[in-house]
Amino acid sequence: PMGFYTGYFTTVMREIPFALIQFPLWERMKKEIGDWQGCPTSPWQGALCGSLAGSFSAAVTTPLDVAKTRQMLGQSSGGFATTVSEVYGEGGALALFRGVGPRTFWIGLGGFVFFG
Repeated sequence: PMGFYTGYFTTVMREIPFALIQFPLWERMKKEIGDWQGCPTSPWQGALCGSLAGSFSAAVTTPLDVAKTRQMLGQSSGGFATTVSEVYGEGGALALFRGVGPRTFWIGLGGFVFFG
């Protein structure tokens, strides 16, 4: 019934925590490295911090991404909570982290480019 907008709410629910983790983590890592070396971080150091921040954020928000993907593919019978419950019922906590490796790798690369 929602067509194009299927999974939109879950996408927003994934992006907000992702950004709330990624950006402060990136800024903090840059500050700590700058303080440690006694000068501001270089662009490549900022890129590396962005890669690490993105990778960590991607890993911890993977369950939200799994729920979003299931909804968008029509593999869920309900909203966010129902989808998470169904996925958990299929394979426990490991099922909620299905695809964490490729997601972490891809977003880590993107973080390096975006923040570099």
